[in-house]
Amino acid sequence: MDFAPAHQKFPPEPKVVNGLSVDVEDWFQVGAFENTIARADWDGCELRVERNVEAMLALFDRAGVKATFFTLGWVAERVPQSIRAIVEAGHELASHGYDHQRVFTFDRVQFAEDLRKSRGILEDLGGVKVTGYRAPSFSIDARTPWAHEELAAQGYSYSSSVAPIAHDHYGWRDAPRFAFRPVEDSDLVELPVTTAMLGERRLAAGGGGFFRTLPYHFSKWAIAQVNREEMRPAIFYCHPWEVDPGQPRVAGAPLRSRLRHYTNLSRMERKLERLLGEFSWGRVDEIARIEALKIEGEAR
Repeated sequence: MDFAPAHQKFPPEPKVVNGLSVDVEDWFQVGAFENTIARADWDGCELRVERNVEAMLALFDRAGVKATFFTLGWVAERVPQSIRAIVEAGHELASHGYDHQRVFTFDRVQFAEDLRKSRGILEDLGGVKVTGYRAPSFSIDARTPWAHEELAAQGYSYSSSVAPIAHDHYGWRDAPRFAFRPVEDSDLVELPVTTAMLGERRLAAGGGGFFRTLPYHFSKWAIAQVNREEMRPAIFYCHPWEVDPGQPRVAGAPLRSRLRHYTNLSRMERKLERLLGEFSWGRVDEIARIEALKIEGEAR
């Protein structure tokens, strides 16, 4: 892969503020284990999300950054103290749906109810208005033409639910790489998760397992490309369980799922700390507001 070697010094980055986000779900709720651990068994699993959210909040406090926490309603019901801690620390509280069901498994009526249910729980517990949404596993794609329409109808300001790549679990390869308005005559903004370009090829570079398993310098190169060459913000995500190397091991999961989930857990917090120090970061609602203004300016 032809990206810059680790010893190369990049020129100073322009002051582009990137979107920092956390998808708040526990270790047993991830897409990698959805065919191994049934939702009916979730209440019998060890809850570790509270301590891991605390670790993320402490990390962000040390780095002096604010983030958006896209949170499952199911999690919020069980650890309301974490919701209050997120809000009290000045981070954005946003929706990740109720129980991590992928959007393309819903019809529009079911999706609408999931949006209402999760938002109601978060707003009741957090005491703040929820205006942002991220689909579980970036599952808004070409199969769900009604999803953005429903988000707009329910008054969301932005979504960050599209991965403009091809992937075995998700992806909308033909979607725009940067912020766009998915619904005509609506102010709703979609902020796709970040990709970088290597020649004509799009590379996933927005965080999660890609950040955790690949060498750190790949992510540094990718975000620098987006900031420096394209003058656009990166949209980066991670999960609380990714800073928890002591979490239970799911022996019955497929080998690929286990490799994706457990690789480099012990290194994740240090990698995150380094990334937070090398780039500028902010809440995703702030990025959405800035990008909306850019779209409006370009339309004039």
